[in-house]
Amino acid sequence: MEAELTMGPVLFNWEPDIWRDFYLQVADEAPVSTVYLGEAVCSKRAPLFDKHLEEVVTRLEAVGKDVVFSSLAEVTSAVDRRLVKKVAGSEAVDIEVNDISALWHLGGRTHVIGPFVNVHNEESLDAFAENGAHHICLQPEMPKEGIRALAGHALKRNVTLEVQIFGRVPLALSARCYHARAHGKTRDSCQFICERDPDGMVLRTLDDTPFLTINGIQTMSYTRLNLAGELEELTAMGIARFRLSPQSTGTVKASTIFRDVLDKKLSAEEATEQLRSCGPDVPFSNGFYHHRPGVEWRTPGVR
Repeated sequence: MEAELTMGPVLFNWEPDIWRDFYLQVADEAPVSTVYLGEAVCSKRAPLFDKHLEEVVTRLEAVGKDVVFSSLAEVTSAVDRRLVKKVAGSEAVDIEVNDISALWHLGGRTHVIGPFVNVHNEESLDAFAENGAHHICLQPEMPKEGIRALAGHALKRNVTLEVQIFGRVPLALSARCYHARAHGKTRDSCQFICERDPDGMVLRTLDDTPFLTINGIQTMSYTRLNLAGELEELTAMGIARFRLSPQSTGTVKASTIFRDVLDKKLSAEEATEQLRSCGPDVPFSNGFYHHRPGVEWRTPGVR
């Protein structure tokens, strides 16, 4: 299977027109085969983009890109449940399940399992495959030994696997919104304060060291994942789909760089240097892949 790039859902709260323009640029310029759309973090944000959704889907499909609707990753309220039901009921496109509650509404219909659902062993992969999953995006915390084991097993079950290779790493979700709390507000009266931080709000330690990133109810890495140096090994394992997680700047350029690495037009070292200008000016990391603390970075070509 030829290696493909995919574009994950926007996890941050962008202004609706910026959100629209980003996906139209993806349609016109990004060498990705599949685009995930939808609100995976906070159900309060979802209605903000409804007015642009039809236009975005039409443009993406017109240029031959597959569209997948992503479901909410944490369901704690009636509003959340209604959003999951609405997304799962969209029969015209594939659905990415990011919380098990969506499976109830799918009723065995084929679907994608997203990175917010734990698939850590062969037994869990079997269970999802038997329930209709044809594709699984693994969690970015998965080390290469685990990816290799699941890749071999997925082949037997006719399930394809996907791995995130670029962007901030989603780490945890909370029922409370720290983003709102940091500005003296509550989750119910947040006034969409997270819109101020299109790449998340940096959380610092008491000695002012950047530590994590806050995105509404979500905790993410401060560093940016970069697996340009691991693409060849992942491809050899049988992984054929590689996900970029959107950032406010440079994401489309990053997709072109990764495409050039897959096509052997760029070395991993050259790609890493070019990727420094794509997105926020923060360090790269790839520790999870190498079974190390996620924040660590192993330079491509150095072992």
